[in-house]
Amino acid sequence: MKAFRRAVAVFAAFVCVVALAGCGGRGRLMMGTGGTAGTYYAYGGILAQYMKREADISVTAVSTGGSKVNIQSIQDGDYQLGTVQSDIMTYAWNGVKAFEKEGATHDFRVIGGLYAETVQLITMNPAIQSVEDLKGKSVSIGAPGSGVYYNAMDVLEGAGISTDDIKPQYQSFEDSKEALKDGKIDAAFIVAGAPTSAITELATTNGVYLIPINGELQAKIMAACPYYTPMNLPAGTYPGQDEDIETITVKATLIVADYVSEDDVIDEIALENAKGAELSLENATDGISVPFHAGAARYYAEHGITVATE
Repeated sequence: MKAFRRAVAVFAAFVCVVALAGCGGRGRLMMGTGGTAGTYYAYGGILAQYMKREADISVTAVSTGGSKVNIQSIQDGDYQLGTVQSDIMTYAWNGVKAFEKEGATHDFRVIGGLYAETVQLITMNPAIQSVEDLKGKSVSIGAPGSGVYYNAMDVLEGAGISTDDIKPQYQSFEDSKEALKDGKIDAAFIVAGAPTSAITELATTNGVYLIPINGELQAKIMAACPYYTPMNLPAGTYPGQDEDIETITVKATLIVADYVSEDDVIDEIALENAKGAELSLENATDGISVPFHAGAARYYAEHGITVATE
């Protein structure tokens, strides 16, 4: 918890800078997050508290539909900040997948990565040992157009599996959990910070197995999709999990409107960071394929890490 608070405090310093540079003073900022029951909303609320305490800047953490809505709202000028999945912001930048219809948007820049959102493939059937074993099975691959859906498709395509090879079900986390309990589906993709409460509940009450995404499959996915990084879920992450499970993650990321001042950003980041513990800069920059804000990039460079700004 102490490490979490330190990390949030330093990210709040980043955000305080953006607030001053972008609004020309101590105004009220809007931060798009996610659903009220999710981590994005809770994390955004903590960021807002630190900003108020450390810089007397009012930030409203707004409950939204998540990554895509937050990006579009920054594009429209309604929000100045947003929490997004690293893969969804890559789609937005390139105008593909979730943003194929709307087209590319370059109205935002990255401040830094926040935490891992783990791709977790779960089943209650011990006979399913690998992604390849999903062929012919009923599998929840997330709501249509959701981040989970695209993560599931990346994994399946990496394994040479199409939706024609499975019986796809387009379900939310909660629906996937209930469908597994009722025996209506064989497996489900869930993408969230681990441990995830829905999986913990299943593991406690019914028993659940995590299917690894490792070896050649993992390497193939990461080569095709640079926004993924490897992740090891240690034994004991969930009840009954006796072995480490290798998988992949995307990253919850903090983005900002692109119009803020570079000089103001770097000067104020350095000032604020001196007051708190050092952020894990590697975590903030690893696995990010969209350009960083120029001021943030200068700060990272001063600490020996080079990131792209274009």
